[in-house]
Amino acid sequence: MLRLAVPYGLLSAPQLRKFADIARRHDRGFGHFTTRHNLQLNWVQLPQVPEILAELAEHELHAIQTSGNCIRNVTTDHFAGVAADEIADPRPWAEILRQWSSFHPEFAYLPRKFKVAISGATEDRAAIQVHDLGLQVVRDPNGEIGFKVYAGGGLGRTPLLGQVVQEFLPWQHLLTYTEALIRVFNRYGRRDNAFKARIKILVKALGREEFARQVEAEWAHLKDGPATLTVAEVERVAAQFVAPAYETLAEDDLCHLAHLREDKAFSRWVERNVQAHKVAGYAAVTLSLKKPGAAPGDATSEQMEAAADLAERYSFGEIRVSHEQNLILADVPQRELYTVWHRAKAAGLASPTVGLIQDLIACPGGDFCALANARSLPIAAAIQERFEDLDYQHDIGELELNISGCMNSCGHHHLGAIGILGVDKNGQEWYQVTLGGRQGNDARIGEVIGRSFAAAELPDAVERLIGAYLAHRHADERFIDTFDRIGIEAFQSAAYTQTRPHPHQSRRVANG
Repeated sequence: MLRLAVPYGLLSAPQLRKFADIARRHDRGFGHFTTRHNLQLNWVQLPQVPEILAELAEHELHAIQTSGNCIRNVTTDHFAGVAADEIADPRPWAEILRQWSSFHPEFAYLPRKFKVAISGATEDRAAIQVHDLGLQVVRDPNGEIGFKVYAGGGLGRTPLLGQVVQEFLPWQHLLTYTEALIRVFNRYGRRDNAFKARIKILVKALGREEFARQVEAEWAHLKDGPATLTVAEVERVAAQFVAPAYETLAEDDLCHLAHLREDKAFSRWVERNVQAHKVAGYAAVTLSLKKPGAAPGDATSEQMEAAADLAERYSFGEIRVSHEQNLILADVPQRELYTVWHRAKAAGLASPTVGLIQDLIACPGGDFCALANARSLPIAAAIQERFEDLDYQHDIGELELNISGCMNSCGHHHLGAIGILGVDKNGQEWYQVTLGGRQGNDARIGEVIGRSFAAAELPDAVERLIGAYLAHRHADERFIDTFDRIGIEAFQSAAYTQTRPHPHQSRRVANG
């Protein structure tokens, strides 16, 4: 497997076309976008790697620090720069961290991998609390920018939420404080046991207050040193993220409103796949990589090229990757949404299911990954097939279902309202189910409901869980809200009952 970096999820149209070209010529004509924005190619021949890296470099792309015990790709909100709830654009800070951490000689061989995520909005869409280092952009009473710092989050074998170690870190000290924090991890992180080597284990062992004290002690040697950020340096980097040349448009385009009234399919797509924009007359569009029959997060070379064409024609030549494994056109004029929808449909990129059960997250699992205990993709396909009726999906409403093929949790199953983990039982594939996980400001780790399921049992078990939700929910209540209100027991009872509700029966309960 060769993992290609997409720093903070941002690509130009030519860069995405290069990905498509490499996938076609050096792989099997498709790639997999991961929960950390990157693109994985699974069939690259080792002798071809130098040529691939050279081609990437020609387009300012690389595969640096995408694996190994180092500082990995810095991730952020896929709506960065366009979200209405944004405090400040997090991308310049992500780029500053990227430049600082790339080939950093002191951190080339950490006890274990180290992941950083930054959120610049009031609503966390970057899952910062489950990263080794999570940074929330905040402002002090004087309006000065700084960061609320979380340390020790992570999923995997021991899922933990990050602990707040700094309520307000002034922006000038972003690099010096980060360096102090990683130095403490580098010095005291476990190197004798790979399963206990992440910084989350160190933070848990020391306790939040003692870990923060040690970071402060180390920071005393670095604070106000050469790595202290200056206004000039931040402005230099921020100049690469200036807003595009937006037109002055009306808040609502009349032709767009007419299409919404006249075309139900388009209206449904807008409802699920189009996000409000902070600039009047524009919208952010999610191009879904969850087409039924295709692996979640996979994109063919042709689809990547189609997305690049759409970005170039309708979104200032820029495209984003989300950690939900979709692609984003961040700056589409409302008047162009109907055309974008038609062209996205033709490319298989317009499934109107963002946030619904078919918009599930899944790692490549045992079909591609040597670390996996079980396959993820057949399970994802079976669930998508079971819930393919679009009206049924809308009946169910917002629901995050995440699948991982092993305890490394690349599919973020701990954060799913329904999470599925592949486990090995005497050489057989089984699947453990968790409920109640969520990302965002109120991040939580899901609870295991009981014994694991055989692959053939799992779609029925998921449908029974959905049936329990539909039977107990209040009006306009999401799955996660019902779970919070009634608790896990009602779902456990339903999951292990050997009756299967027919989808139409479930829908009658919901409408009843």
